[in-house]
Amino acid sequence: MARLPYADLNSTAIKPLVDRITAERGSVLHLYQMLLHSPPLAEGWLAFLTAVRQRLDLPGDLRELVIMRVAHLNGAPYEAAQHVPHALKEGVTQAQLDDLADWVPSAHYSPRQRAVLALCDAITRDIHFDPALLAAVKQELGERQAVELVATVAAYNMVSRFLEALAIHADDPR
Repeated sequence: MARLPYADLNSTAIKPLVDRITAERGSVLHLYQMLLHSPPLAEGWLAFLTAVRQRLDLPGDLRELVIMRVAHLNGAPYEAAQHVPHALKEGVTQAQLDDLADWVPSAHYSPRQRAVLALCDAITRDIHFDPALLAAVKQELGERQAVELVATVAAYNMVSRFLEALAIHADDPR
């Protein structure tokens, strides 16, 4: 159960933004219903995360793999549950998702995915990390996609921390 009540989606003050979120996302997820307590925050969040998920050059499988890993590392089940279908659609295999909690010994990841996951772990767990991790990702992806990867990991750390700070769960009554 969320630590704060969810915003009233029928409020006339937020109706245009509710309609926009519904048009862009299909529905107003629990996350956005909480964000709607602050319309400027909800609007900025929507624009930023839409860019991260839909407008970057970073391959979708790598994006979803790190989103799922961040969710696991931060103990954010809502985030993970929301992204399983996206991950599978982008080509992440069920075996990869199953092994994500302990990915290092798994044979289900390519060298490129291993470089990405190692950097994801370092950014999420340590913040300050061995520069060789970023160099390995840069070698695999180039500078632009390396920057986009770091931004994606950072963005979804923000998401999971927001979700867990407010105890937002998909089965919360609204």
